[in-house]
Amino acid sequence: MARSLALAAALLALAAPRPAGAVRVKDLADVVGVRDNALYGYGLVVGLAGTGDTAERIVYTQQSIAGLLARLGVRVNPQDIYARNVAAVMVTARLPSFARPGTRIDVAVSAMGDARSLAGGVLLVTPLAAGDGKVYAVAQGPLQVSGYDAGTRLAFMTKNTPTTGRVPGGATVERTVTVDLGKAPIVLALRNPDLTTASRLAAAVNQKEGAGTAHAADAAGVTVKLPDARRDDPVGFLAELEALDVQPDMRPKVVVSERTGTVVAGDGVRIRPVAVAHGSIEVRVDRQPLVSQPNAFGQGTTVTTEQDLVQARERGGGTVALPATTTVEDLAKALSLLGARPRDLISILEAMKVAGALDADLEVLE
Repeated sequence: MARSLALAAALLALAAPRPAGAVRVKDLADVVGVRDNALYGYGLVVGLAGTGDTAERIVYTQQSIAGLLARLGVRVNPQDIYARNVAAVMVTARLPSFARPGTRIDVAVSAMGDARSLAGGVLLVTPLAAGDGKVYAVAQGPLQVSGYDAGTRLAFMTKNTPTTGRVPGGATVERTVTVDLGKAPIVLALRNPDLTTASRLAAAVNQKEGAGTAHAADAAGVTVKLPDARRDDPVGFLAELEALDVQPDMRPKVVVSERTGTVVAGDGVRIRPVAVAHGSIEVRVDRQPLVSQPNAFGQGTTVTTEQDLVQARERGGGTVALPATTTVEDLAKALSLLGARPRDLISILEAMKVAGALDADLEVLE
């Protein structure tokens, strides 16, 4: 009976709604040292239907074929090799965290020479090394290419990118990267560094595990002490920390793309009182005082506040007013009612940022 009640309580806790805006620690930060590692290697793809490297142009393909044959006991002069069904390729992969020897991982294959297509090819044994020069995996297998290349020398058609492909599960892990989770201290690295978020993360850990367990070292890292009682179970301890809910904080930002006319505004972006004239469009942001008085013979005091008023007017046309909290969304609505283009909004936002009326970071994409 007790076990049933405990299980029911655990299920209710999992089903409980998360506070608005709260995010799991797992989605905010990573454990330092627990990450993927990039692998790369040089290899040959054989079995191509005449779409491989041109022997007289790509010298290293000739030398690679000659070297491969020499290891198999066949001596041949590299200059005597004229094979169009072989292509020199670069093989890349990502070694996951805690991957054990024997684990299969996917690899990507990309042509290095002038091969037209890798469709139908087979990747020969290719050692994959990391940045330290050690081999961590070995790749081999048939390629899967999403594109194709067909035609003659004078007329041909290409779809997608036939010079790249993948070998699903084509690499076998031969060496593992060990990570000692029990080594103190544990550092949680925020994916988006922020002082407020780091402080809230440390406070959430301390509330669960006790004061002094965690402290924010800087805007990007939170140091966590592994309790002595959890020395034998660091994985379970980290799993509990990853399930904690934290309210992240971030600087308001507006991202615009002049090439596509795209405007993306995050939450919390505000516009100060300002007046902007752009072409035939005039935009004005004012603040009007509001007075709130108590009812007759009622208790209370008179309160004075301010309300933002956005006005967008087209010269020679009508005027649109949005009496609400001034945001980029309100401004976009007012301008869209006047038939303004997205590029007009981008130019107005850039002018507001220069004038100091836009309380947000403005990032312009190329």
